[in-house]
Amino acid sequence: MAGMVFSYWGGKLTDNRRKAGKKAAQPARLKLPPEFKPGVPIKAFVGWDGFAIRDKSTSVVDMCRAYMEAVQEVSCGKCFPCRIGTKVIAEILDRITQGKGKMKDIDQMAVLGRSIVEGSKCQIGQTGPVPLLTALEHYRGEFEGVIKNKRKVPRGEYKVKLTAPCINACPAHLDIPTYIERIAEGNFLDSLRVIRERTCLPGVLGRVCVRPCESNCRRLNVDEALDIRHLKRFVADYELEKKRAPVLPTPQDKKDKKVAIIGAGPAGLSCAYYLALKGYSVTIFEQLDEPGGMAAVGIPDYRLPRPILRREADIITSLGVEIRYNTTVGKDISINALKGEYAAIFIGVGAQDSMPMRVEGEDAGYKGFISGVQYLYSINKGKDPYPAGKRVAVVGGGNVAIDCVRSSFRVQKKDVNLLYRRTRTEMPADDVEIHDAEEEEVRFEYLCAPTKIIEQKGKVMGVECIKMELGEPDESGRRRPVPVKGSEFVVDTDILIPAIGQRVDLSFIEEQDAIETTKWSTVASDDATFQTSRAEIFSAGDCVTGPDVLVRAAGNARLAAEMIDLYLQGRGVEASDDELLERLMAEIGVYDSEENIGIIPDGKREQLGLLPPESRKWTFEEVEKGFATDAAMREAARCLRCYRIGLVAIGK
Repeated sequence: MAGMVFSYWGGKLTDNRRKAGKKAAQPARLKLPPEFKPGVPIKAFVGWDGFAIRDKSTSVVDMCRAYMEAVQEVSCGKCFPCRIGTKVIAEILDRITQGKGKMKDIDQMAVLGRSIVEGSKCQIGQTGPVPLLTALEHYRGEFEGVIKNKRKVPRGEYKVKLTAPCINACPAHLDIPTYIERIAEGNFLDSLRVIRERTCLPGVLGRVCVRPCESNCRRLNVDEALDIRHLKRFVADYELEKKRAPVLPTPQDKKDKKVAIIGAGPAGLSCAYYLALKGYSVTIFEQLDEPGGMAAVGIPDYRLPRPILRREADIITSLGVEIRYNTTVGKDISINALKGEYAAIFIGVGAQDSMPMRVEGEDAGYKGFISGVQYLYSINKGKDPYPAGKRVAVVGGGNVAIDCVRSSFRVQKKDVNLLYRRTRTEMPADDVEIHDAEEEEVRFEYLCAPTKIIEQKGKVMGVECIKMELGEPDESGRRRPVPVKGSEFVVDTDILIPAIGQRVDLSFIEEQDAIETTKWSTVASDDATFQTSRAEIFSAGDCVTGPDVLVRAAGNARLAAEMIDLYLQGRGVEASDDELLERLMAEIGVYDSEENIGIIPDGKREQLGLLPPESRKWTFEEVEKGFATDAAMREAARCLRCYRIGLVAIGK
């Protein structure tokens, strides 16, 4: 990396202080971007695994002072070495930078730093002194020079971020270690309060989130990841079962500006919630007759019971948010009309259309040919989409495809098949959902792709398929399926359901609205500010990203609410330092799957109870049972509290 003076990260040293030009080495482990944001250079970075210097003018002594003060500020105080040791070190460094240091301070800090690392129970203490110890080893001369000359060190400008591998991986950046710690302590309602700081849909996400946080849990390096998702569900269910009134932040004073939101899905609901807390009058325009968007009509009740979603929507409307149902923007009201009444607009529609398979006969209107989105919509509205059909074949490998096959049993279809062009290994669906479908005896036909619909008298009778083999990886990183010539075969079925992907319908946007869209038929919005080509119109969720996970739609919508607030206040609309720091941490990499964590107490992951497959496959009753209180507390106690502190020294 050009311009790197010094780097020690992950045990790898790169020291270019006496090298220049082509002789300068590149850091082996650390990926540090040159700028914090456009026009603001990064002079240095300090973190849990060491530090890096890009600008020679950076004072390592002052940088260590700032970092240890940050460590001291977030020390929970439960470990004596961390609570007292970090305070003493911070005071010593402050004294040194004031020109009042003593030579013995250097060795004292080294002894204290090592004792904190060895004697602390969580990662704040175990990693906090690491950069200081590295600096004392490799920059000892700078410390000695400041002390010897009694020189006052000018204070630099720093940005500090507290994160964790799970926090950084979560698209909504929930403070996962804190809310889990509250559960371990038995403080369930305060845990829920922490969750609601970043999402207003804890009961929903506690059931259907794809849990990227769990794939970045450091316990994976030891045994199994924490069940972060279901701990979230536990506290949401606790509030509901105990009939407790939701503990919500006090809304700010009412403001005189109104905001319109298009779509009452996870993105629209989330944006509305955080705008309402800021005091804005918010109206959501929703084409369905209920809240939740695709979460309501695209996710079956056995995974996400409708009352859970409706209750969380009711909490949002309790803040004064109005939802106008059965109102289609572009038909019942135009965006142009909204602009006349509302100071800002947020577009948060979902991906409600299906992608075509491009096979012979799919546009012929055969009975029994139903898109995955429409199939689930009908079932979630309490209707059998095609009562005459008894045999089902679903094409696809994602969660929608799995929902379709599992829902088919629940509308009394006895012969259910899933056709996928790759193998189980490449399926993008949640592995838990695939496993449950297998238990329910869905038949999986791998390495095949449909080529032609077979019909009789305008009805689906079967689908011709061709066998596939896997070739070289494609742009998704998965091996590309290649047809095997002459391997055609027929799957008998009277219901054929394509579920190979979804797309966004932007037909409600008119040319006069002057809202730019992309070649993928999504709304073009800035990935940091969520502002569209119209300054007063913002957008996030599937209508921007294309079909994506619910937690990202909800998380980005919360950030969009922050941007809308800035716009309505007449301030500059730009990403917050907090969000820029989280992105920087992601670029550096917060989780290391190769890290040797050492010996920690055993603690197997608690297992949720499930309805037995032979009975659950015929009912829409919720499949998973939530944690009992003692099990939730045991699971929460497995958390290693893996906080990381990152500090960026920025230049002018």
